[in-house]
Amino acid sequence: MSQVMVEQSVFSYLKEHEQEMLEDLVGFVKKESPSYSKELVDQCGMYLTQLFQKRLGVGYEIIEEKEVGNHLKFTIGEGEKQLLIIGHFDTVWEKGRLSLRTEGNKLYGPGILDMKGGIVQSIWAIKAIQELGLSLDKKIVFFCNSDEEIGSISSKKYIEEEAQRSEAVLVAEPAVAGSGALKTSRKGAGIFTVKVWGRAAHAGNHHKEGINAIEELARQVIFLQSLTDYEKGTTVNVGTFTGGSGTNVVPEYAEAHVDLRVSTEEEAKRMTDIILNLTPILKGIKLEVTGGMNRPPMVKSKQTEELFECAQSIAAKLGMKLEEAAVGGGSDGNFTAAIGVPTLDGLGACGKGIHAEYEHIQIDTLSERSSLFANLLLQI
Repeated sequence: MSQVMVEQSVFSYLKEHEQEMLEDLVGFVKKESPSYSKELVDQCGMYLTQLFQKRLGVGYEIIEEKEVGNHLKFTIGEGEKQLLIIGHFDTVWEKGRLSLRTEGNKLYGPGILDMKGGIVQSIWAIKAIQELGLSLDKKIVFFCNSDEEIGSISSKKYIEEEAQRSEAVLVAEPAVAGSGALKTSRKGAGIFTVKVWGRAAHAGNHHKEGINAIEELARQVIFLQSLTDYEKGTTVNVGTFTGGSGTNVVPEYAEAHVDLRVSTEEEAKRMTDIILNLTPILKGIKLEVTGGMNRPPMVKSKQTEELFECAQSIAAKLGMKLEEAAVGGGSDGNFTAAIGVPTLDGLGACGKGIHAEYEHIQIDTLSERSSLFANLLLQI
C-alpha cells in the first residue's frame, strides 16, 4: 500500500468511527478531574485505563502519589525505537463548574480542550493503525499525568526520564485556537512571591510612626511591571496583590504573586536574578522574594522543525493547511525540549477557550486531527 493510500485509509477509518470517538470523549469529560482533588483525579484515571484496555487492549502501570493524583503509563508495541506521547488528565475546573453540552459543531465541557480531547484522539490514532494492520515498528509509551495544571510538581521527573529514552516526544495539548497550528516553541514560565513587612500604626493618631507595607509593594509592582519587554518576548504580570488589616491602620504586611514569561534560557536567568534580588525602597522595610522558573522555555530545534515539516506534509495530503506557532503558555513539552529531545506540541484537539468558561472543541475536526497523529506515528 502506498503512503498516500495509507494516509487516506487511516482518515477514512477514523471518520467512520468518529461517533465512537466522540462517545469516549464525553465519558472522559464526565469524569471531572480538578487537579487538587486526588479522589476525583484518580477516578478519572481509572476511566482512562479502561479506555486504553477497551480500545487498544493494553494494560497500564500506575505511579502512585500521595499529594496529587496517580500518574499512568501505557506501553504499546515493540521495537528499539521509542516515541513518547504525553498528556495530562487533570483540569483547572472545580467539579460542577462547567456543564457538558453541544451547540452545533461545538462540544463544551471541563477539560474537553485542555486536554482530554487530545488524549482520546491519540488513543484512536493508535487504534486505527492496529485495526488497519499497519506496521508500527516502534514502541509507543503514553505517559498520562495528573498534575500538569499545577506545575507537574511530581510528574516532571518521570516525564524527563521517559523522554530521555525516546527519539521524539509528541504532545497532545490543544492546537492554537483559530488556526489549528502546531506549537514548535513556547515561553518559559516563572512564579514568584514578593512579601513585604513594614510597621503598623494608628492611621489617625500615629501615622508618622507607621511604615506602609502596601506603599512599598506598590512601588515594587510598578518596577516589576516595567520589566516587560515585548520585543524580547518577556512579560511580567503581577496577578494578585493583598495586604493591610483596616482602613484606619497603616498596613504592616503586603504580598504579591508574580508571573514571568520568557523566550530563552538566558533571559530566564537574567530576569530571575533581577526579581530575586529586589531591594527595599522605603526605609525600615523588610522584603522577601521567593520562587523561580517553573518551566524552562521550549526553544525550537532543527529536529523539531523536521518533525513539524513531516506533519505539514501529511496534512497537505489530507487536504489540511497546517502552520506552526510560538505561544506564551507552557506545557510538559517545555521539559522534554529543554533536555534536548525533539518535541512537537499542539497535536491535540481544535477549539477555543483554554481555562475559560466557553472551553470547547470543534467536533468535525476530531477525525482529521486523529488521522494526522496516526500518520505522524507511522512516518517518524
